[in-house]
Amino acid sequence: MHITGPMHERFGEILTPAAVAFLTELHHRFGGRRHDRLADRMRRRFEIGNGHDPRFRDDTRHIRDDADWRVAGAGPGLEDRRVEITGPTDPKMTINALNSGANVWLADQEDATSPTWRNVIGGQLTLRDAIRGRLTHTGDDGRAYRVTAGRTPTIVMRPRGWHLSEKHLAFTDRTGRRLDASGSLVDFGLYFFHNAQALIDAGRGPYFYLAKIESSEEAKLWNDVFTFSEEYFGIPRGTVRATVLIETLPAAFEMEEILFELREHCAGLNAGRWDYIFSIIKNYRGRGARFVLPDRSEVTMTVPFMRAYTELLVQTCHKRGAYAIGGMSAFIPNRRDPEATARAIERVAADKKREAGDGFDGTWVAHPDLIPTARAEFDAVLGDRPNQLGRERAEVQVQAEDLLDVHIGRPITSEGVRDNVSVAIRYIEAWLRGIGAVAIDNLMEDAATAEISRSQVWQWIQQGQITAEGTPITVEHVEGLIGDELAGSTRFAGDRFDDAAEVFREVALRPEFPAFLTLPAYARFLRETD
Repeated sequence: MHITGPMHERFGEILTPAAVAFLTELHHRFGGRRHDRLADRMRRRFEIGNGHDPRFRDDTRHIRDDADWRVAGAGPGLEDRRVEITGPTDPKMTINALNSGANVWLADQEDATSPTWRNVIGGQLTLRDAIRGRLTHTGDDGRAYRVTAGRTPTIVMRPRGWHLSEKHLAFTDRTGRRLDASGSLVDFGLYFFHNAQALIDAGRGPYFYLAKIESSEEAKLWNDVFTFSEEYFGIPRGTVRATVLIETLPAAFEMEEILFELREHCAGLNAGRWDYIFSIIKNYRGRGARFVLPDRSEVTMTVPFMRAYTELLVQTCHKRGAYAIGGMSAFIPNRRDPEATARAIERVAADKKREAGDGFDGTWVAHPDLIPTARAEFDAVLGDRPNQLGRERAEVQVQAEDLLDVHIGRPITSEGVRDNVSVAIRYIEAWLRGIGAVAIDNLMEDAATAEISRSQVWQWIQQGQITAEGTPITVEHVEGLIGDELAGSTRFAGDRFDDAAEVFREVALRPEFPAFLTLPAYARFLRETD
């Protein structure tokens, strides 16, 4: 393993020879299997695009029919997960999360983090300091931040998905091939190396959210990574706990198999709603008008395919002793706009009331001010109980066709097209400056919501859609909207609007559809060479 990125201040505390040696071993053992799983993804996406709808697997029916197995369940500090706060791992956001009063903090090195080299290693430094109780921060305005909470949330770290590489570390395999390192193995490996034992000593443990999983084979790969890492450091097998985000269409058809492969290390599943909508669009983008979704704002949690997916998730989890964690409503408060805040709280309360009533054991929020709202809805259902595992939801009968019922009956509007272009460009602009979670129009946007916006525009163009107002959605029309967005933007020194528009054109207007917008954007703009 070769460090090709610059060694900024304190980076040597993370990229120690022993830590790099551990990363090397992870890549030797699991790098080839990672590439195999990514090839499986491409084959499956090709099959769906050519008319082969996903189905529950026949070859794994014996796993689903075996009523006896259960997952490991909650580890120390994960017994009550009724409110989880999510956010990036910069010092300020970390301190705010640890002071928030949430039960769990999802420390996000994935969709809420722009993977600049400084953010990747800086996030590791932040987490290392926070776990040892020595994190402080002084803002540009001179304001001092420190952790003051008597009990801080349990940290569950989310590494990057299998598809993402880390271009500032180069791995040479045993055949002599030099490859970019795996973002997943880098994020996991550095965090585990530096913090696993310290977390155990503190009465908690090394816990992870697993993003973008598409199959039980990918889950098995993670399980083997966990087992090897525990053995490498002499940690008891099963110490790691993982919560898998079910945020891809293929994974929705393999929930039980994913739990089974991770059963020694699994705490639960999460309904990753935004990436799930993106996955629907991505897989069915070329299958005709029947699979075209309306304005992003109309694709709510109560539309048929989203309702089926979440009902199945709760039933599957509780059948196997796993926690079911709800998703994140994008609405956020605005302390300068009381009316907008009241609307956000009302919508978040309705969302969390539905989740608690459906049997979820906890939920996500993106802002500390929303924790009381979410907690109140779950307290009303849970009371003093830490979970709802006893609600097995035997009445739920979800079939394959229910997961594919994307009929919503709402139009595409000119405002919806314009909003998607605006949100995507503004988010990408911030992402290119190293900011991965962005408040836009009183909504919290991250890479997943930006993916919905750009993929909808791509699909609407390729499927020849016309807005409710009668405007054909064409490349030329969207180019006009891009021009409007750039003309109306408040420009400033160092802004990346022109680059953001270039990225948007590449991922939304060209006939080829990149699997993730972050792949070309990262390759072209985020690699540091200084």
